[in-house]
Amino acid sequence: MKLLRLSFLAAAVAATVLSAGAEPALTIYNQNFAVVRERVPLDLKAGDNLVTCSGVTVHLEPDSVVLRDPTGKVPLRIVEQNYRSDTISQGLLLSLYEGKELEFLVRARDANTKDYTVKGKIIRSGYVPNVSGGQRYGQNFYQQQQMMQAAAGQPIVEVDGKLRFSLPGEPIFPALADDTILKPMLTWKFNVTQPVKVDAELSYITGGMRWEASYNLIAPEKGDTLDLIGWVTIDNQTGKTFDNATIKLMAGDVSKLQPGEADGRMLMAAKAMAMDETGAAVTEKAFDEFHLYALARPATLHDRETKQVEFIHATGMKAKTLYIYNGAAIGQQYRGWNTEMIRNNRDYGTQSNPKVWVYREFENTEANGLGQPLPKGRTRFYRRDDADGRLEFTGENAIDHTPRNETVRIYTGDAFDIVGERRRTDFTLTNRESQVEEAFEIHVRNRKSETAEVRVAERLYRWVNWDIVQKSHDFTKTDSQNIEFRVNVPANGETVVTYRVRYNWQ
Repeated sequence: MKLLRLSFLAAAVAATVLSAGAEPALTIYNQNFAVVRERVPLDLKAGDNLVTCSGVTVHLEPDSVVLRDPTGKVPLRIVEQNYRSDTISQGLLLSLYEGKELEFLVRARDANTKDYTVKGKIIRSGYVPNVSGGQRYGQNFYQQQQMMQAAAGQPIVEVDGKLRFSLPGEPIFPALADDTILKPMLTWKFNVTQPVKVDAELSYITGGMRWEASYNLIAPEKGDTLDLIGWVTIDNQTGKTFDNATIKLMAGDVSKLQPGEADGRMLMAAKAMAMDETGAAVTEKAFDEFHLYALARPATLHDRETKQVEFIHATGMKAKTLYIYNGAAIGQQYRGWNTEMIRNNRDYGTQSNPKVWVYREFENTEANGLGQPLPKGRTRFYRRDDADGRLEFTGENAIDHTPRNETVRIYTGDAFDIVGERRRTDFTLTNRESQVEEAFEIHVRNRKSETAEVRVAERLYRWVNWDIVQKSHDFTKTDSQNIEFRVNVPANGETVVTYRVRYNWQ
């Protein structure tokens, strides 16, 4: 059998000579996984070949591996594939020397003593493999591994005929065992009838990598405009560094099975995607039912590195400030209630919530200086203090995936100077219990120095058949059981909204 060992480092060196396209390509999903594509030069002899590729990620999904000739001219028949990620560590080496004697270095405690060595026999190493990796096989397997780790977590070493439940010093290993590896690796067994030389493409799915969007929104001290700066944050925890990688970011809710579901297999196959060459730092395009963002320049992602790239910048967007008062305080005490219970309970919904919610709302359109799909992410609001020009943090929240030409509405906190009060003034139930009339009085007080528009939101929670038989202000029906009054509350003043609703069950 022919033995051919290829490392990704060697592949990268060959790529710089043979082809500029040999750098790794990554498609990172905002669901904590990525698709990795790298070039591996294969030089196979006639007969059996064993090819080892070291330097893949620690969180590689073995059943997602695809090795192919990107030109489609050379069929690659793999007889067997193996993946190993039990890289060398002190615990692993101790386990390989169980039952054998080792030297241990004992460090000097002060300047008056010297380092010295003692000999000890490894009775038990305390090493249990695949504790964290066992999660992909289900919760029961993972719990068993944790129990094994707890039971066998302490090493036992015999020194001078006595047992110690700890290491007597730093173990000194005479050599690496034959079965140890320095990096995670894939091994393939090929069988070919004639020599084959091909620059193959290796692709696989890996965990340990994610990206997320975040948005900083900056407003002046007065006015309804916003500047928006969007950042992409990429986090690499795969155990591998990707040098000069072409990077794409997939936004959307891609269906993927979680660990323990159907052996962790993917519902979708990885697809090859082309790079969009433009001058922008990040470009975007629709792809299938999702959106694909591409970094214009290759970048190096070091292991355990967090990298940030600006991907959107908009200035002068029109963004309204909304004050919404939903005065019915319906809390945990009504969890699990059904429509019948609500209908027959006269006190339901009579508790008052004094808080007025503050929202910022803007249109994601080109006319408003934006107009591109926004991946889900955290939003942070700042307002500029004209007195010293500094930015002050005023709230944060998150947005979901938002297509272009849609409205973005973000809750930023509760108003300080605007408060509400809601109380029921009447409740009448007919003798046949087929009709209810209910009346409410809602006070909104504004302690600001300027008039504020407040949207008073009322849910008609008792039934879908209702009529507003009396009202102090016009309202808008927002859906089958919700109405909204838009009222102007004068500076340092109060506005009172009243209405009466009739429910019918006939």
